[in-house]
Amino acid sequence: MSASSVNRRRILSLWLPRLPIDRIQRFLGSAGLGKTNHAPSIVVIKDNNALVIHALDEAAERLGLYIGQPLANARAMCPDLRVFDADTVADAKTLSDIADWCDRFTPLVALDPPHGLFLDITGCAHLFGGEAALLRTLVRALARQGFVVSAAIAGTSVCARTLTRQATGTIVADGEEAEAISRLPISALGAGEAVTTGLRRAGLKTIGDVASRSAHEITARFGARFSALLAHALGQGDAPINPRKPLPDYIVEKRFAEPIATDTMIAMTLSRLADTLVTSMEKQGKGARRLEAAFFRTDGVVRTIMVETGRPVTKSAVIDRLFRERLDALADPLDPGFGFDMVRLSASRTEIVVQEQRDLDAHVHDNDELAALIDRIAARIGGKRVVVHLPEDTHIPECAVLAAPAQHHLAAAMQAEWPARAESEPPLRPLRLFDKPEPVTVPFATVPDGPPHQFTWRRAKHAVVRVEGPERIAMEWWRGGQQSTRDYFRIEDAEGLRFWIFRDGLYDELIDKEGKSIPAKWYVHGLFA
Repeated sequence: MSASSVNRRRILSLWLPRLPIDRIQRFLGSAGLGKTNHAPSIVVIKDNNALVIHALDEAAERLGLYIGQPLANARAMCPDLRVFDADTVADAKTLSDIADWCDRFTPLVALDPPHGLFLDITGCAHLFGGEAALLRTLVRALARQGFVVSAAIAGTSVCARTLTRQATGTIVADGEEAEAISRLPISALGAGEAVTTGLRRAGLKTIGDVASRSAHEITARFGARFSALLAHALGQGDAPINPRKPLPDYIVEKRFAEPIATDTMIAMTLSRLADTLVTSMEKQGKGARRLEAAFFRTDGVVRTIMVETGRPVTKSAVIDRLFRERLDALADPLDPGFGFDMVRLSASRTEIVVQEQRDLDAHVHDNDELAALIDRIAARIGGKRVVVHLPEDTHIPECAVLAAPAQHHLAAAMQAEWPARAESEPPLRPLRLFDKPEPVTVPFATVPDGPPHQFTWRRAKHAVVRVEGPERIAMEWWRGGQQSTRDYFRIEDAEGLRFWIFRDGLYDELIDKEGKSIPAKWYVHGLFA
């Protein structure tokens, strides 16, 4: 066997032709509402201001109903018809859940909307007893979950997809794609109604008939897109599939003949997988920055948990501790149902580990402990809630500080330089700065750039007794917009409360289109301690 044939891609195509009605019937069955009513069922969708059949079950199909048929005609043929409204969002969610479940066979799973999937099984079919065994396992498992499934395997995604529409269960050997689909009708290609009708009018009824014509003739009549589709179906090249998730750098997994359900077994499994994962990463001198644990339940439900680290992790004990923290803090506890039959641990982001002298350098040791503490807190409450503050090069107060995730910006925060405070001088900025300045009412102020004598904030009046300012801050005109200049004042009222107040706009700026002056607006931006 040549090297090119060994490395040739193998694509498994799944098609769920009755996904909308299967989803509804599974829901009714789980709710105990679908066991007594065996009437034909259809799903309808609005098309050109008319309700037409979007999906139907086997009983409705036996009556002669078909997709695209108007609902009125269907009711005339079957008065006892059960009708459900289409929910394309729920259908897409169900297809995505099935794709998550298919990750147990290969991490390269792509959506084939509206009701299909592609699985790149290149090099992994032998893990399941070969391609035929893999195909049977997958189809039977989905059938037990209540889905009607059609599947096929070929060297190209287009050929496999074509076979699922007409010859389910087919496995095409490498290089035999053209022969496998030559007798299928051209509608199986999914080229669109206009192209299919045009080919039939030209007397080309099967894919083999079209393939017998020259490529330039087909291109001139039906376009380059259809020619490329035909070539891919015949095994002459293929368009790459677009996996839903990027391939992790490292993957380890454990399958169970008897599903596990206890917390002890789950924790033990994760610990062993962490040991294996760290061993694999050590061989290439790498550590994990993002880790994902996927738990595959026997009923098809998949639960994924992710943790991130501020520095590359090279110890399995650290990984084990982070996942224990994450599992303990879950608002929605990990429900094993009837048990997990597979657990997977993957490192989706890794970095090369830089060796440092840690035994003699106390500063490096302290940084490690701080990073580990941040990782543990982030695992419990979420990485976005553990932040550090970084200075920004701007004079605008609300933009002078950037809150960034501590796990990714800890080093920058430790090296950041903040403006030094003058000794024995009061702070220039308030301890508490509001996210948005709050408006205050100022009855009168000293013009043209003086402070207010009193103001009302949150329905309470404050008499001004001491004032420092103004501190004039001009907006950044180069960023666009027409923002006014601000005059900030540090103000103390009669009760000793200290405020940071600004006037929005200079008096010579507060002029309308008619040349008349506009009353100034005042805001409180923060409170001093």
